[in-house]
Amino acid sequence: MSASQFSGHPAQNRKLWLSIAALLTIILWQVPGGNYVLYPFTLLATWFHEMSHGITALLLGGSFKQLALYANGSGVATHSGHLWVGNLGHALVAAGGPLGPAVAGAVFIMAGRGYRSAHYCLFFLSFMLLLSAILWVVGSFGLIVVGLWGIAVGWIALYTPAGFQSFAIQFFGVQACISTYRQVNYLFTHSVVIDGQAMLSDTGQIAFYLFLPYWFWAALVIGVSLLLLWLSLIVAYRR
Repeated sequence: MSASQFSGHPAQNRKLWLSIAALLTIILWQVPGGNYVLYPFTLLATWFHEMSHGITALLLGGSFKQLALYANGSGVATHSGHLWVGNLGHALVAAGGPLGPAVAGAVFIMAGRGYRSAHYCLFFLSFMLLLSAILWVVGSFGLIVVGLWGIAVGWIALYTPAGFQSFAIQFFGVQACISTYRQVNYLFTHSVVIDGQAMLSDTGQIAFYLFLPYWFWAALVIGVSLLLLWLSLIVAYRR
């Protein structure tokens, strides 16, 4: 389907396409090999996740040291420094990874209501991808992937029709929101091994710094992500 065709689609048709894309993406991420069928979007989902860890750390007074992307679709964000709210701050940084993309995704979906907001959000996403490649991404693989995504999103903002730009930013928003579902098994795991290093999962870290078991936080994160996706679609497509 060509870019120009999207520009003529009624809003409800666009909503249907977004819903189908979200459902297919979630299903493919849960089946063996699905990560590789959606490989570019798997890597983009990892970038959303790790950037959200780093940005949350920055907002809480820490420093964002680096972001690593690996060819198997995993990634690690490293931060340091004293966080303003102690253990709560560490828990918020851990929660920022799975929840930050849902917040950004909801904003992108609502921005797709109008061409101007969609246009500027595409530029913002392109800018953040390229900025992260300059400041935080380490390793040639991650630099190539993030750089190419930044260029691709920027090209969409510059050279595609208005209707397609609205669809594109909402599509990226949906991908950000559902990136949580790429890692359902990870969220319901206490600890993991990434690049040969054992570490607590995000929900394991939240449980460590706060209270209640990791599976409670996993269920809460998934529920909040779904709620944000649903509410943003309602706002974006209300009459």
